[in-house]
Amino acid sequence: MGALTSTTIPRVDLQHFAGNAALGAALGAAARDTGFFVIVGHGIDAALTAAVFAQSQAFFGSDAQSKAALSIQRVGNNRGYVALGEERLNSAMPGDVKEAFNIGWDLPPTHPEIVAGKPFRGVNVWPDAQALPQFRTTMLAYFDACHALGMKLHRALSLELGVAEDFFDDKLDEPLATLRLLHYPPRPERFEPGQIGAGEHTDYGNLTLLATDDAGGLEVRTRAGEWLAAPNIPGAIICNIGDCLMRWTNDVFVSTPHRVVNPVGRERFSVAFFLDPNPDAVVACLPTCTNAARPVKYPPTTGAAYLKERLDATYASRS
Repeated sequence: MGALTSTTIPRVDLQHFAGNAALGAALGAAARDTGFFVIVGHGIDAALTAAVFAQSQAFFGSDAQSKAALSIQRVGNNRGYVALGEERLNSAMPGDVKEAFNIGWDLPPTHPEIVAGKPFRGVNVWPDAQALPQFRTTMLAYFDACHALGMKLHRALSLELGVAEDFFDDKLDEPLATLRLLHYPPRPERFEPGQIGAGEHTDYGNLTLLATDDAGGLEVRTRAGEWLAAPNIPGAIICNIGDCLMRWTNDVFVSTPHRVVNPVGRERFSVAFFLDPNPDAVVACLPTCTNAARPVKYPPTTGAAYLKERLDATYASRS
């Protein structure tokens, strides 16, 4: 599977920066190099994060029938429950040894975009309120906190990229974001060849904000092709650049392959917030990211079109 290196992922304390320009410079250095950085001092309440993990563990501990009733195959719009082995992030390998639950931008069924049937605009589904009465309110509060943090990081990165500080504001204000609860069972006695918890992949959107327990397992591939273990820092959030922001920046920022290996003898829980653009946001090369030596690499697309392209590939071989 490859030896792990001792290289570290940059750590950024948001409380140490007086303004977004200085913060953007620190984030930009990491975005150009590893594509990963660890955020501390991010302002998301520790009690809220703990509640999210507690509710997540309770959900994944519920019976199979209750979880299957919320299946993503039944719900659609990238919402609901993903069973063990149902997803393969590396399409060349067997199904991932994990289960997940996806929550999107929370809209009522009467919202015009849902009525119009816009891609990935759907109604969230929730576990039984009698069994998990705090689940919905806890998850929506955390969704909002992550969205606010993601917007702050984009404002800093905008200055680093030489565009207006509010450039991304109207492109991420009603995003195709997903809050994803993840559960990795203990490593089995033997995997199928090439099988792990989450196969090698890059993330699809602009930014990912990941909170983890202390089980470890997340590994990041360096540009030299070596694998390094992501650090376990209590209360920190691991952030990485996604393919959509890499595309927007004409590959100035780096979306780095990573994977998850199930820990030995214990479960692993993590909570990922994937910040994808608004459905109609035009994703086109920033003018500051192209010149004669760096021609535009990608044609314009939209947030919804790009997400559909990537998800179709991920689920094309589901059982």
